[in-house]
Order: sequence, then C-alpha cells, then structure tokens
Amino acid sequence: MILRIANTPRDYAWGSTTAIAELLGREPSGAPEAEYWLGDHPASPAVVVDRPAVGRTLADVTAQTSAGRLPFLMKVLAAAEPLSLQVHPTLAQAADGFARENAAGLALDDPRRSYKDDLHKPELVYALSDPFIALSGFRPVAESRRELAAVGDAAVLALVERLDSDDALSATLSWMLDPASDIGPLVDALVAYAATIEVEPERDPAGTWATVRRLAARYPGDPGVAISTLMHTVVLRPGEALYLPAGNLHSYQEGLGIEVMAASDNVVRGGLTPKHVDVDELLAILDARSLPAPRREPEVPQPGVRVFRPDVPDFSLTVVEGEALADGCLVGDDGPSILLCLEGQVSVDGQATATQGDAYYVSTGPVELSGTGRVVIASGNAG
Repeated sequence: MILRIANTPRDYAWGSTTAIAELLGREPSGAPEAEYWLGDHPASPAVVVDRPAVGRTLADVTAQTSAGRLPFLMKVLAAAEPLSLQVHPTLAQAADGFARENAAGLALDDPRRSYKDDLHKPELVYALSDPFIALSGFRPVAESRRELAAVGDAAVLALVERLDSDDALSATLSWMLDPASDIGPLVDALVAYAATIEVEPERDPAGTWATVRRLAARYPGDPGVAISTLMHTVVLRPGEALYLPAGNLHSYQEGLGIEVMAASDNVVRGGLTPKHVDVDELLAILDARSLPAPRREPEVPQPGVRVFRPDVPDFSLTVVEGEALADGCLVGDDGPSILLCLEGQVSVDGQATATQGDAYYVSTGPVELSGTGRVVIASGNAG
C-alpha cells in the first residue's frame, strides 16, 4: 500500500516563516512554520490525500495494520530562533515519568507535563541549510576552562574553579539551574565578553561566544546562556547529521533540517523557553558526561545512497540521489517507511510519482525508487 500524505506545519514561535514552504514548493502561510510532521503520532498525524483513504489520518490507517503504530516519526524542522535547552528520556525513564504525571492527574495537554507518552525519544537531524547550528552535549571541561579563564571576570573565574574535572559537570549544572543561585553576574560577564570579540571571529573557533550572543539576545539573563559555554556548538553543513541519544542536553539554534526520531513527544526542558521547565527531572535523566559532539557518519551501500543509523532499532534515515535514482535502487527497511521528495521527480515502487514536497507512506519495504532529484526515507533500523 502506497498513500500520499500531507500535514499542516506546527506554528511554534521559534519557527521560520519561509523555510518549510520553500522546501515543499508552497506559498508561506505568513505565520511561523516550525515543524512539519510526517507520521502517525496522535499529536499531529499526517492526513491521507490519495484514494482510497482521502481525509483519513495516517494513525487511522496504521491502526488497522498488523504492525500497528509506526515506531518512528519524520519531521521537517525550521528554526529561526533557538529552541529550549532540553533532554529526552530512556524507555525506562519515560515509562516512569508518564506514570507519575498520570498519577498526579495532569491532562495530556496540561502545559506542566513533560511526559506525553511512555516512549523514549532519541533523534537524528540531517542538515539541509548552510549552516544548521545546534548545541549538543558537554565538551571536555579542560576546553571550557581555557575559554572561560580568558574572560578574567571574578564571577567567571568562580565557575572555572567549580570545573575542576569532567566529573564536576553534574554538580555545576545543578548549581547553575538552581533558582537560589545568583548567577546573574556570571551571565552578564559572559555576555559582555562575547560582545567584545564579535568583530574578531578568529577568537571564537569553537563558536562559543557567537552562541552566547545569540542566546542572550533571545533569552537575556537565562542560565542557559552560561550553560551553553560548557557545551559543543555544532555547525552542520548540508548533508551532515547529528544524533542525539537519550540524556543528551541539546538546543537547536537555527537552520532547516530533516529530523527522524522514535515516535514520542517527550521533552524535559531546563531553560531557554517560556514553556514549562522541570529542572529536577532534567537533572535526574541528564547524561552529564563529557563526550565528543555526536555527529553521525552515514553508511554508503552504493553511490548515491547514504544511510544514517542510530544505536536504536526504532528508525534510520536514508538519503537517495544522483546515480542511484538514475539507475534505480531498493532502499529502506522491510517494514513501513515514510518518503519525502526534496527535489526532482521520483517513481515510488512504480505506483506513484513524487515531486518536490510530496510525501508518501509505504506500508512494506524495501522501496524501489528511480528518477531524478533527491529523496529522504525514514524507516525502521534492521541494520
């Protein structure tokens, strides 16, 4: 079964007013368009626009299949402003958090909820814009100490003293997020220093101070401004990817990309947002280790095919273009998949033709593709 699907972009305030519309070949709505969901998640299931199921949601369709709900969700994400500083849970943490909030009597749409379901939410983002910028995970403490020590301010030097080893990250973050901690002078000093080197980008090779300026402009005084100096600022170029496992502290800063994730809507926020912040829960599920920036390199099974696989079975992302489409190829998992055509004209299993902005649900794979252009396919990860 192959069904063409579509959705209405979600109008979160941080979204771009033009990027998703341009990617899909549509007229902008005039409102922020932050995320375009392609999946059967009940919060925003895609709608079938092909016969015989016109007007039904994809959730209606998958509920009637033997496999049931899709284990993955694909989104187009367009950030014009930074997203919240956030962490996603493991399966066990999600089950526990969801049960606790249910027991507390919080409705699923209650803004105080962090857990909308009992699933984990590892995610991968594939960059389309140049650049796509993200904060992701903690860099080595020694690297942070070197940059922070150059500021010379007493409040910043006090932070440097706390960072005596990589093991100090958890306690330091707890202190920075504690409302009783007076870190206003620390944030002010970091922002003032960042302003002094704005015209000297060569003094900011890690992007730390550009991030401080970006966050301070949007969220002045927020502890997340200071926390960002302990994190990797990752700059992706088109075609590069970042994988965010459970426990990874992150914040997308700006750019257009394809996101694929486990089919969950669980977000535990710690700052940089007007939404509900749950510092205690964030600290409980946070992975506070210093690790390399989690870039993900693809497998290349044949020229023109790149497969990005995480360390979970829920999803993978395949990008197909060039000679692979010209010659024809089989891609994707044995199970269901979601395909989005980014450009060109592509035959899907000989039963449908996808052009720019067209998305299809394919009930069984692998998927046979041929044509021209570029497509992305989300599927399971049998790998």
